[in-house]
Amino acid sequence: MTADNEIEIKEAFQRAQKGHNNKAKLVASLNSRYNKLEDKTLFHEEFVHYLKYAMIVYKREPTVENVMEFVARFATSFQPPPKTEDDGARPEAEKEEEEEEEDDAEDDHPFLSFLFNFLLESHKASSHAVRFRVCQLINKLLGSMAENAQIDDDLFDLIHQAMLVRATDKFPNVRIQAALAMTRLQQPKDPDCPTINAYMLILENDTNAEVRRAVLSCIAMSPRTLPKVLKRTRDIKENVRKLAYQVLAEKVHIKALTIAQRVVLLQQGLHDTSEAVREVVCSRLLPAWMLRLDGNFTELLHRLDVENCAQTALDTLQAIFRGTPTEELLQNRAQLDNRKLVPVDSLSCENVLYWRALCEFIKGKGDDGDEMLEQVLPDAATYADYLYGYLKAVPLLSEEQRADFNQLELVMTKEFISQQLIRLIGCLDTNEEGSRKRVLAVLQEMLALPQTPSSLVSLLTEKLLTLLPDDHRRIQTVAEIISDVRDPIMEASKPVDQNMSRRQQVQLAEVKVRILEAKQTLEDCIAAQDFSRAGELKDSIAELENHRNQILQEVTESSQPSDKEIRAEKSDPETLLRCLIMCAELLKQMSIKTRIGPTISALMSSLVLPSIANAHPAVRNMAVVCLGTCTLHSKELAKTHMVLLLQIAQLDEVKIRISALRAVIDLLLLFGFQLLSESAATQTASQSQSPERQEEDAPAAEDRGDAAEDTAQSILVMLSELLDSEVSDLRSEAAEGLAKLMYTGRISSAKMLSRLVLLWYNPVTEDDTRLRHCLGVFFQLYARESRVHQEVVEEGFLPTVRTLMNAPATSPLAEVDINNVVELLVELTRPSALIKPSANTEEVCVHDYLAVRMCGEMLQDPTAPEVRLYAKTLSNLELSRGETVRKDLQTLLQQLVQVVKDRVCLRALEKMVLQLADAREQAELLSGSALQPLDVNADEAATDDPCKSAKRAKRGQRKVGTAKGGRKPSRRAESSESDGENVPESLAVVRPSRRAKIAALEKTKLDLNTLINQEANVS
Repeated sequence: MTADNEIEIKEAFQRAQKGHNNKAKLVASLNSRYNKLEDKTLFHEEFVHYLKYAMIVYKREPTVENVMEFVARFATSFQPPPKTEDDGARPEAEKEEEEEEEDDAEDDHPFLSFLFNFLLESHKASSHAVRFRVCQLINKLLGSMAENAQIDDDLFDLIHQAMLVRATDKFPNVRIQAALAMTRLQQPKDPDCPTINAYMLILENDTNAEVRRAVLSCIAMSPRTLPKVLKRTRDIKENVRKLAYQVLAEKVHIKALTIAQRVVLLQQGLHDTSEAVREVVCSRLLPAWMLRLDGNFTELLHRLDVENCAQTALDTLQAIFRGTPTEELLQNRAQLDNRKLVPVDSLSCENVLYWRALCEFIKGKGDDGDEMLEQVLPDAATYADYLYGYLKAVPLLSEEQRADFNQLELVMTKEFISQQLIRLIGCLDTNEEGSRKRVLAVLQEMLALPQTPSSLVSLLTEKLLTLLPDDHRRIQTVAEIISDVRDPIMEASKPVDQNMSRRQQVQLAEVKVRILEAKQTLEDCIAAQDFSRAGELKDSIAELENHRNQILQEVTESSQPSDKEIRAEKSDPETLLRCLIMCAELLKQMSIKTRIGPTISALMSSLVLPSIANAHPAVRNMAVVCLGTCTLHSKELAKTHMVLLLQIAQLDEVKIRISALRAVIDLLLLFGFQLLSESAATQTASQSQSPERQEEDAPAAEDRGDAAEDTAQSILVMLSELLDSEVSDLRSEAAEGLAKLMYTGRISSAKMLSRLVLLWYNPVTEDDTRLRHCLGVFFQLYARESRVHQEVVEEGFLPTVRTLMNAPATSPLAEVDINNVVELLVELTRPSALIKPSANTEEVCVHDYLAVRMCGEMLQDPTAPEVRLYAKTLSNLELSRGETVRKDLQTLLQQLVQVVKDRVCLRALEKMVLQLADAREQAELLSGSALQPLDVNADEAATDDPCKSAKRAKRGQRKVGTAKGGRKPSRRAESSESDGENVPESLAVVRPSRRAKIAALEKTKLDLNTLINQEANVS
């Protein structure tokens, strides 16, 4: 090859480094030079020679990136251009000739084949920069090829195998490029596609978020890969979750997802902790779904099964409404008639929920939405009549009818529609007195009707109470409704006496005969002109007729007995449950400051307390709820019924026990454990107050105090036992109750905290989402609240570790990673983690006490297996700067160095001694930050170098292991698992000016020309 040709290649590489150069011209020029050559070998070698200068640079320099782009475009320029639609109109002969030429071209790609072979030979290089550039260039080469491009099967297999190996590289950037390079190598229809398998493995197990994002961006959607992509919507990293939702919006049709998958996606996406993720769901996922459903809201709700996830459907509609213009909202309103009502025959679960969501959204606009609300909702009186008509038509099924699934499903649908219609009452304008009275009358009448379903009673009562702002009026209204429901007015009919009826008939017949006889005699007397006798008979006939009329009236009254209205008390389970639901809703809506009056006391004695012994579980449960809520309003009632609630919490069915347990926790949160001592004093008090009597009562008072303390202890023992319950609901309720009591300061127990930590890590509770979430939030809030709480955590440190170390092999706790538990406790007790950390850095902190405790534990048994754990933990502590503490710790550490034999422990302890010995160096290291954790497995040379020790990973940036069944590493911990070269650590500095930034950037730009020219001069 001539010198001119060498200069041509060198010049091409030099010009390719500059972004403003036209790479297409460079590619065409070099391509022309290449085609004129007969022997391509020297060209190949020289081209690769200059390419190597760029491949040894790991940093993403603009010049190197430009060279990589140029190489990819040049290598793929030998391929024929992709076919167009116009090719179909050309003659068959030309097509055959072109196909032959393409086949020859595909068989003869000497440069492309040579470059691929060179890259495949280099992918195992020891330099991570070379491996990175190899994968990057392969990715660019495959991506630059035409859609219909083909490569040799053997080459395909070699590329595939090499990229699968690099997908497991130690460096994340190499794994990213390898994953991107395999994009066009995946075969979604092949159930055993190795690329798909590698992608799914990376999504599940790769610790670097950027690698997971790279795979998400290029993985092909199929029934196998969809569950893995859905799982990434719950990824620990915000960017991964965001990209997962974007991929689902762009690549997955809504019909490809099950109803459960759609609901979970919306539940998690709309309530994600990240604003960016929520924005992607609202701006990308929901519009994509609406587009595929032609903007039909009813169809979207039908895809979500609104009966079982009404709140999720409402949140979804609200999110769509926020991004929709107001005019379009009014055009898409539900199927309203001229009365602004949905016809009863057209009511469905979907359109009634859409109607409710639209009204609530417009109502939420405040005064701006009043005019719009009038277009989608009628006046209150009209709506009340509409609601009354629909609710009255809801059938009440008998036990036999409930066995028919079709009838049951129909009634459940009507009840769901009724619930949505009732909730729409909150959007009505009830400021007008007449409209409000009509709505109140309808609600009261519906609550009193026996055919109103029990599932609607609570909602009806809630809406009724919201329209009555005064507590006294609320109590009177609900008490009257309960009285009408439980003691309805009934008509009592007196049975007809048959004997009396017969006697009356006989008397009537006798009187009629006597009247006939008297009339006959009267006629005879008139004929005989015996007028005096005739006058007497006439008076006698009148009396007999009066008697006859009286008997007829009695007969009529007896045949139509008079009806009397009486009140008959109903005690069937359905009636009691309805009354208790109304009572519970009333107590819930009442102000906590409202005292218990005569009306509530009467309801307690006549309804609530007798129902606690009812045989029906639902009645007992609601009675316990009423009792627990009522005791919150009266301390005297709480003292009286506390023991009863404790008994129920231990003896009844699970649901009822949970209700009683909640009531007990609420009472302790409100009144504290002093309630127990006052209760014990109240039960044995009211004795004579004479001096002699007081002396006699002194021992009794001590006994009462002991009794109260025993009661408090028994409650804690009960809660502790419930933590071991096999029933997950009871276990979660007890854990949540203890967390509330500890956070509010009602109890302070290191033992209980240790139990909660162990419960959180226990693999048995792995599927208990509520328990895990509750405790996870509690630990952070509790420890950050105050130093007193951190001292409780520190006190429970050693008992927790001992329990885990001594756990038998058959115990689930044996699977817990102790290192992970220790790291959690250390993080919780950091002085800098407090909401209001102390400004005095020389003040003795919790970590100082923890260090002394661990040193003492190691001195007791230097050969114990946990000594290595304690030695490693010492280096992660955030110690204070007090001289006294340092001297004490140094003395303890020196004693440990003499007795500990384990080499790893000795190395860690010696590092701690060196740290504590040099006070000045320690002060410099701690300026502006806490004590840096040390890696006990690091090389001694690295730790002895002060420059390297200053660059150690900061707190919260070490790799956290995850035990099987244990807690997953925190987001903060996982963020450190990326490559150190990708995320270099730097000290906080003053932000430079823009001019200084530009100057610094120019200095750091890499120029390959220097290396190339240096090599040319040497040669």
